[in-house]
Amino acid sequence: MGFSKSYDHSLAHPTPLLRKFRNLLEPVSNDELRRLASKSAAFTRRYFGKTMRMFAPLYLSNECINSCSYCGFSRENAILRVTLELQEVEREAQHLFETGFRDILLVAGEHPKFVSNQYLARCVRQLVGKIPSICLEVAPMEAPEYREIAREGAEGIALYQETYHRPTYAEVHRFGPKKNFDWRLDAPERAYAGGFRRIGIGALYGLWNWREEAVALAAHVEYLLRVCWRAQLTVSLPRLRPAAGDFLPAHPISDREFIQLVCTLRLIFPQVGIVLSTRECASLRDILAPLGITHMSAGSHTEPGGYTGQGTANLHCTVRGKSTPAEGGSATEQFAISDDRSPTEVSQCLNKLGLDTVWKDWDSSIFATP
Repeated sequence: MGFSKSYDHSLAHPTPLLRKFRNLLEPVSNDELRRLASKSAAFTRRYFGKTMRMFAPLYLSNECINSCSYCGFSRENAILRVTLELQEVEREAQHLFETGFRDILLVAGEHPKFVSNQYLARCVRQLVGKIPSICLEVAPMEAPEYREIAREGAEGIALYQETYHRPTYAEVHRFGPKKNFDWRLDAPERAYAGGFRRIGIGALYGLWNWREEAVALAAHVEYLLRVCWRAQLTVSLPRLRPAAGDFLPAHPISDREFIQLVCTLRLIFPQVGIVLSTRECASLRDILAPLGITHMSAGSHTEPGGYTGQGTANLHCTVRGKSTPAEGGSATEQFAISDDRSPTEVSQCLNKLGLDTVWKDWDSSIFATP
């Protein structure tokens, strides 16, 4: 059936759980927020222990055929672009491995010519055996295409709706395959059907009213917990950061509201992982870490080749599909990070907060035949 078929109805006729979720997002006093945070921290310890799972993004390509007003990779932007060769991907991954990471998220823009399904499968194949956990944040696929990549060894997928508000979605996705709201909305289910055991969803906060966005996200979570019940579900709450194109968010969410959102998600969905990236500043990440976060990135780069300087030989400037060679420089980042601490520094800080950093929590040998 697909969530897209019941999505509008689920918002018009919310379940008791969604009504409770919405009520917890109403404005609260400082004392009420402190009580909410205390309950959230207790729920997190009960369901996840004192652990923080660490991961790092590895950008494969910043080529993209979509025109998205908020994204630095948008085809409208005159940026330096590159798609890494397999050996370059391996060098980037090796650097992350040596830094301590065993969970890597492969990220790429949407461009069938440069980032084909076959290319993604080859990247996964290149890293399997070296990196225990490989996840992807790439363009939506059909279930058989997901299955092909899962068979190569990838076990997680992250796919964010960006905004669950249909009019805003149509406005910010000006043209390209990403304009199809329903196709993207149903992608997590297709990934699950294709064999992925970790499913990550989320919304990009700043595009639409944060409370309405959060309720729609919660409706999606509630649906996936019922339909994709064999998978581990995570939720990411990225807030818009500066990027090429200078897009300004029309609906910003404050730090205080952001904390309330994280705590509400934890109380309503205690078994769901919550991801926090380096989009957020160090001080806020340190506050949120004990309250409800279960997955955290560190030392991130949001451009291809950002960790070791790979890809400079094939660097070029592309605007609206027209490409010209580039002399010097490095690939353009998708967005500017805010927490620039090293993975070691982040880990040490988490330890001081009483949390144990987990660099590896999965290995394919678990399913190996004796």
